[in-house]
Amino acid sequence: MAEGVGEQARPDGRREFLAANLERVRERIRRAAASAGRADEPELIVVTKFHPASDVRILAGLGVRSVGENRDQEASEKAAELADLPLAWHFIGQLQTNKAKSVARYAAAVHSVDRAGLVSALSKAMVQAEREDSLDCLVQVNLALGAAPGRGGAVPEEVPALADAIAQAPGLRLAGLMAVAPLGEDPAAAFARLAQAAGTLRQAHPGASMLSAGMSQDLEEAVAAGATHLRIGTDVLGRRRTVR
Repeated sequence: MAEGVGEQARPDGRREFLAANLERVRERIRRAAASAGRADEPELIVVTKFHPASDVRILAGLGVRSVGENRDQEASEKAAELADLPLAWHFIGQLQTNKAKSVARYAAAVHSVDRAGLVSALSKAMVQAEREDSLDCLVQVNLALGAAPGRGGAVPEEVPALADAIAQAPGLRLAGLMAVAPLGEDPAAAFARLAQAAGTLRQAHPGASMLSAGMSQDLEEAVAAGATHLRIGTDVLGRRRTVR
């Protein structure tokens, strides 16, 4: 969805642009939930990476409460600047262990936990931060058929042990699973495998009910597969803008 120069330049035009896009996405979610026969609607996480804090402030005024970021430096700066807003920050990108201490200061959830070393680093950071709440952690599952370990996301066989490690780690709460549909594959088939993995996980950990799946191009398939949280960026914010 292209964004015109006028919307970039005029603050009032930018708000109108975001409001219209946000309503279109919310309507897509409503229709997808109805088509899937769901009585509930997934929560929308607006992915604001590469867009300025001013956009996030506008979105908060439009009722957005959950925002997603995939780079710690950008996320930490925005979280500090927007600390006066009632926002939940979701870290959704690949996370290096040396960034765990920073992420623990502002994140409500980390969607991309894919290895035991990261579990240990996040737990240590949360204990040191002395936060009263726990950090929601989702195991990122690599849904690619024949995926090898260590390529971003845990392969399905690694999920149980990783989930157990999160559940036992001080300062962390096992929230559920996250995945991205592999390129070139029918997202409905990929998300069906994710739903199956989520069902297996909930047998061992009934409280791990969060299923983070679906982006601008495949939210309908994710809703049909039972996603509880959708990560939508481009269809709300338009093309990338320069972060100030």
